[in-house]
Amino acid sequence: MKNIVILISGRGSNMEAIVEACASQHWPARIAAVISNKAEATGLRFAADRGIATASVDHRQFDTREAFDAELARTIDGFKPDLVVLAGFMRILTEGFVRHFEGRMLNIHPSLLPAFPGLHTHQRAIDAGCKLAGATVHFVTPELDHGPIVAQAAVPVLAGDTPASLSARVLKQEHAVYPRAVRWFVEGSLKVDGHQVVQTEGEAQLVVAAGTTTAP
Repeated sequence: MKNIVILISGRGSNMEAIVEACASQHWPARIAAVISNKAEATGLRFAADRGIATASVDHRQFDTREAFDAELARTIDGFKPDLVVLAGFMRILTEGFVRHFEGRMLNIHPSLLPAFPGLHTHQRAIDAGCKLAGATVHFVTPELDHGPIVAQAAVPVLAGDTPASLSARVLKQEHAVYPRAVRWFVEGSLKVDGHQVVQTEGEAQLVVAAGTTTAP
């Protein structure tokens, strides 16, 4: 039985999707804790209501990023995690923290990496004239949004899309692809070879969502 610790900064809708999938699909895992850098994060209440341990480590109480990350790592380690999942955790993590959990920490980024790492991904995709946008689940490495890719979900970029409308369409796919990737990890069906990740049971690592086209 694997222990999963999920980090959030707000509602944590991807956290909710993972918690619900873990329970309904009977993974060989348990959500050991949900931790936030904000005590007021509404996702903590969601977790507590389901009997999941919660904790908060307020980054504003630390003078340096390194000090915050050290306390956060100590708190996470108290739950003996096999996997750490970043689900809307809005902090850039130090190299020391990432190295500590390397190979057992996943993130989801709202673009089809390696395109558009960082912020404002949906506006950037629209501005670039992309015909597809999406989300990427990847292992976390010290280089921001550049870890080995586990799975991707793509959606069409439609005429008249705004960042909000595109974000909503992508988020729906995040809620499907992220739990799937986490399940693969806890089931031991991921093989990492350098920057390549293979799902050893043959499940699709790319999902392209159907959408309205604007072609004549």
